[in-house]
Amino acid sequence: MARALITGITGQDGLYLSELLLAKGYEVYGLVRGQNNPKIDLVRQIVPEVKLLTGDLVDLSSLLRALDQSQPDEVYNLGAISFVAYSWENAQLTTDVTGKGVLNMLEAVRLHAGDDPSRVRFYQASSSEMFGKVQQVPQSESTLLWPRSPYGVAKVFGHYMTINYRESYGMHASSGILFNHESPRRGPEFVTRKVSQAVARISLGLQDALTLGNLDARRDWGFAGDYVDAMWRMLQQDTPDDYVVSTGQTHSIRELLDAAFARVGITDWAPYVTQDPRFMRPAEVDLLIGDSAKARTQLGWEPKVSFTELVDMMVDHDLAEQRARMS
Repeated sequence: MARALITGITGQDGLYLSELLLAKGYEVYGLVRGQNNPKIDLVRQIVPEVKLLTGDLVDLSSLLRALDQSQPDEVYNLGAISFVAYSWENAQLTTDVTGKGVLNMLEAVRLHAGDDPSRVRFYQASSSEMFGKVQQVPQSESTLLWPRSPYGVAKVFGHYMTINYRESYGMHASSGILFNHESPRRGPEFVTRKVSQAVARISLGLQDALTLGNLDARRDWGFAGDYVDAMWRMLQQDTPDDYVVSTGQTHSIRELLDAAFARVGITDWAPYVTQDPRFMRPAEVDLLIGDSAKARTQLGWEPKVSFTELVDMMVDHDLAEQRARMS
């Protein structure tokens, strides 16, 4: 039985990846930071078969303990402070966890693997936010990185450190440069879930308005459940490498609002939506669209859920959740 250790197990990707690996017969271990993590109950509810271990990406000794306890064949490093807006408020903590945390995890895996550095396969969750001020459209694995947030800078550090450990020590270490991927399990602070929750509440008469920032920002949005399949496929390759994972289609926040409000029968969302400068980024990333030809060709991966299907899925979930709270 293959064994996997997942950091960031409580996030949407960690939950979907756990489900995927368990369905494939893996023994899955998840790393959680502290016993009081409010999302531990969610993990136990959705994937009760996952064995939870305590550890922290900023504490190398705790990572070595987790590796010793889990003895994994594969490590998926999904743990990070992943809310971009927060990274300006606390750039140092974001750097420590999202950046240096990758170094700690790589070093822990290297030390644990001993004489055969490639025996534990490593996945790093890189991000399209690394492209930032985009230098090429669409963005591929060879596009120059120009991050525009402390989060993006931290992700670039982790990305290049993964490449460095692969080249320096012969580790089987791959990075997935994932473009925006969403789901009903996305945190409510992210714009897609903020929209789907607000639309559900507005349609039920529980909320009057929705306040957003830049409505013209464009993103390449896919379904998180599709994207974790690409992660797994990367670690099944004989040779480690880096892959862009994306739909290759871009949509604006306005289009997101069109689709979400249409799902509840509202054709004109303008009366319900206001803009507030507080939600504008200090340095905006205007257009992200990925070229995932390499992942499609070499991994045989392709996204299955369309943009509209994704938005419908999220709005339907939030409608059901709000109705359940009302009853």
